[in-house]
Amino acid sequence: MEFNVRRLAADAGTFLSRAVQFTEEKFGQAEKTELDAHLETLLSRAESTKHWTEKIMKQTEVLLQPNPNVRMEDFLYEILDKKVPMRANNHELLGECMIDSGHEFGPGTAYGSALIKCGETEKLLGSAEKEFIQSSAINFLTPFRNFIEGDFKTISKERKLLQNKRLDLDAAKNRLKKARVADARSAELNSSPPLGEEYVAHFSYMLSFLHVRWLKAETELRIAQSEFDRQAEITRLLLEGISSTHAHHLRCLNDFVDAQAVYYAQCYQYMVNLQKQLGSFPSTFSNNNQTAGSSSASIWVPTAQPAASLPAPPPSQTSPALNELRSTSGTRRARVLYDYDAASSSELSLLADEVITVSSVPDMDSDWLMGQRGNQTGKVPITYLELLN
Repeated sequence: MEFNVRRLAADAGTFLSRAVQFTEEKFGQAEKTELDAHLETLLSRAESTKHWTEKIMKQTEVLLQPNPNVRMEDFLYEILDKKVPMRANNHELLGECMIDSGHEFGPGTAYGSALIKCGETEKLLGSAEKEFIQSSAINFLTPFRNFIEGDFKTISKERKLLQNKRLDLDAAKNRLKKARVADARSAELNSSPPLGEEYVAHFSYMLSFLHVRWLKAETELRIAQSEFDRQAEITRLLLEGISSTHAHHLRCLNDFVDAQAVYYAQCYQYMVNLQKQLGSFPSTFSNNNQTAGSSSASIWVPTAQPAASLPAPPPSQTSPALNELRSTSGTRRARVLYDYDAASSSELSLLADEVITVSSVPDMDSDWLMGQRGNQTGKVPITYLELLN
């Protein structure tokens, strides 16, 4: 117990001495030992490395998971040391939605089949994204986080210890300076001591005490200087290790770029395959805003045109089957290629991929047929139909 109290008192005295020294330095009342330029450069480099490593980590986490709520949830699971539950990403959710809607519309229809194919591709994109995130977390984020939570914490600890040793050194310098001043004044008084034997005895004792105090301050200064130099060397060696940290982070950066390249290459290949699959449908769709010279598969939905400007029937519509329909006045089943909005009450509105019954009416324009859907009948343009066998 006595030892603990003494140790506590000694620690409290050291802390108080450092606080006094630090305060006097702030007010310019005490000298401060400056670190050498090389060590200051290393310290500045370490701080810069820590600052930018944290920023890169944060922005990478935002890139991999844009949803801040999900990031916070993952962080809480990490703090609680629990496994993060598996959750579907946006690509997988969209893929499931497309597949379900495709089955609802019918896998046998062009639109339903296209939705299913798109949904399957979206799920592949989701799987590729998960692999990319996992690879980036292991090969990029984890080494960066290990540096912040491991190596830099050690550097910060040693740097703080170096700061304490510097304060101890400067406090020892101040004590020695004060002891020297007191010893110099005692030497002056020693040349003309006060009269009387009793005064001489007391005065000699005081001089001896000041001399011992000066010797003690000098010994404390040598010890403080030795400890400061040793701690400065330890800190310098740790700070020089930042170069190897940069080299390691460079390798991690290469791994991250490689993972991105693989991920985007997979996504590109999946989309190219999807374009080929959509382009293999009986009718090729393309975007209205896309130029006619584009060679990539796309979806084109034509707008309804006035009867006077209907395009000529495609070659498939001038087949013997159409001529037979007109000559026999019979009925045939036809699949609707595009949506069509009726321009008048005599016409029938159409939805893409639906199947209707068509017939030829005498004296009707050659660009039109009579269509029937349930109890609804009306004229329909031939260019929007594909006769079925």
